[in-house]
Amino acid sequence: MIFGRVKPLDAILATAEKKSLHRSLGAFQLTMLGIGAIIGTGIFVLTAEAAQKAGPGMLLSFIIAGFVCAVAALCYAEMASMVPVSGSAYTYSYAVMGELMAWIVGWALVLEYAVAAGAVSVGWSGYFVGLLREYLGIQLPPEIVNADALIAHLKLMFGATPSEAISTAIATGGFINLPAFVIALLVTWLLVIGTRESAVVNAVLVCVKVTALTVFCLLALPVMNSANFEPFAPLGFAGISAAAASIFFAYVGFDAVSTAAEETKNPQRNMPIGLIGSLGVCTLFYLLVASGVIGTVGAQPLLNPDGTGIAPGSTELAAACATQGGEAVVCSKEALAWTMRSIGWQQIGNLIGLAAGLALPSVVLMMMFGQTRIFFVMSRDGLLPAALSKVHPRYHTPYVVTIITGIVVAIFAALFPVGALADISNSGTLFAFAMVAISVLVLRRTDPGRTRPFRTPAVAIVAPVAVLGCIYLFFSLSGYTLSLFAGWAVIGLFVYFFYSRRKSYVGRGIIDVHEDDADVPPQPVPPLPGAHTPGGSDA
Repeated sequence: MIFGRVKPLDAILATAEKKSLHRSLGAFQLTMLGIGAIIGTGIFVLTAEAAQKAGPGMLLSFIIAGFVCAVAALCYAEMASMVPVSGSAYTYSYAVMGELMAWIVGWALVLEYAVAAGAVSVGWSGYFVGLLREYLGIQLPPEIVNADALIAHLKLMFGATPSEAISTAIATGGFINLPAFVIALLVTWLLVIGTRESAVVNAVLVCVKVTALTVFCLLALPVMNSANFEPFAPLGFAGISAAAASIFFAYVGFDAVSTAAEETKNPQRNMPIGLIGSLGVCTLFYLLVASGVIGTVGAQPLLNPDGTGIAPGSTELAAACATQGGEAVVCSKEALAWTMRSIGWQQIGNLIGLAAGLALPSVVLMMMFGQTRIFFVMSRDGLLPAALSKVHPRYHTPYVVTIITGIVVAIFAALFPVGALADISNSGTLFAFAMVAISVLVLRRTDPGRTRPFRTPAVAIVAPVAVLGCIYLFFSLSGYTLSLFAGWAVIGLFVYFFYSRRKSYVGRGIIDVHEDDADVPPQPVPPLPGAHTPGGSDA
């Protein structure tokens, strides 16, 4: 039965009662938390990807993606306030729709966290390579900074001829992204030994990111040329939709606000302010930054001879960029820094690159941390091997699952370009968010009397809009991305029916709750404490 094996919500909530966290966060603190969690790779890196898909129309793409995030966030907040324990959408689904759906959601969250960590690693690599070039005069060879070889093999699988596939790698001379591989392994090591960001360091990094974007806006907006906004939608609304599906990655992380529900004063008032406030501020920032890019250096996509857009990351785009000497923002792997240098602010561009280089590794850390904790909870539910939940005797961290996750992230980062990784990550995220919105509706009907510290306003409208918005963006992703998602889902179902279903604690009648220590960041002190720490995946 699809909706069988429900993990009792009362048993899960017993964990939250043990935590007894103090409600101290107000609307301002929640908004700042959200801004810090949201601003990251999406705006620093994927601006070029959005420009190639939508041109100046990417301004609408940011608005569409932000709106879908806002309605999904309101649903997420209700579940987070009711079930304030680790496991995110996986735990919510287990309590509402049963084990199979929970497994599928947990499996999809691998794409949200692990693949996204790979995307951020690749985004960091682009800025790191630029910093080496600008500050030290070191030009790394393309063979070790462009990840195109695996894409070439995948193109073969999807029907391209051998010559077409091989030319993908040859066009840019790239086979592996070594800096992205190294940073992913370095973050894995930090997580294993228990190093974590302090609140002070995190606050400093948030200030660095926000300052960098503010400086960009102050210098770029005054010198905009309105002619660069024409044509506004060179590839039509289909291009805007495709860009919105990709740029959705720029908003992932707002769940940092949702998961802080149990520590929020007056959550019914402050949660929507924090959620909508942080998304609103970030959307405004994104629109200003995108306008600065469009108005100063232009953001028209490079086109095929027949007038269609060239696919980002393709052989054709690499060839088109080569003919222009890379003098187009759609060709840049460090779009904001490149824009500043192009309008005469060489050192400011370098500083923006430095800001991204400093801030993005912390994003990789938080995403990988989120992934390991999802696996950790699934392992303690019996759905994954118990060995994954082993804690290191010295560092007191779940080192087995952390090392496995880190190796997988490093491989993704080494072999895939950032746009492909972001789209794959978005597919899992959109699926998980849609399931959370459905869970809210189901639980309103099946358990209407349960205490809800935060209630989604106009849930009969907001939740369906969230589901439809996620579906709309999901199917705006490329066919290649959807094929990979379907393949990943099939693998997940295979694992579930041939292993997890037999090993499940709920299926075997073992009702226990272990999440009380799974969502605490690793520390170099005795065993994982039971206090909940709100976290987010800064994308």
